[in-house]
Amino acid sequence: MNVHRSRHSVQLSVADLAVTEAFYGGILELPMQRSITIPGAPEHLLLDMDGIAIVFVEEGDVIRAHPVLEQRLVMFPRGIGVTLHFDVKDIEGINDAILEEGLEILYPLQLKPYGVKELWCFDPDGYLVVLDEPSGSNSSAGS
Repeated sequence: MNVHRSRHSVQLSVADLAVTEAFYGGILELPMQRSITIPGAPEHLLLDMDGIAIVFVEEGDVIRAHPVLEQRLVMFPRGIGVTLHFDVKDIEGINDAILEEGLEILYPLQLKPYGVKELWCFDPDGYLVVLDEPSGSNSSAGS
């Protein structure tokens, strides 16, 4: 069942859809969409990004739909080996919100020599998220 219009998709399991929505939609201000599902189908979140969609589904729903995956899903922490890259606006504000929420930052906000402000952090489920914003000529990144 295709739950989006994108030609390609990646599905990620998360602990709590509301927390995921607050991070990606609230803090990062990305265009998150809540699913409209048929009765009995799992709820999900959709981030449709120009031809590829990221579908977030709660881990419990994945296990109920595919019990054979339970052992693998509980064996490894979420996020291992996955890095998500996003261009954002107001990266300084995002940095402040991430710090305020107590989320883990891998590499602090920096202005790179190639003119991009960059921040590496982990989302609430441990997925590595790299945020980029083109630098204006009169602004500077935090340390």
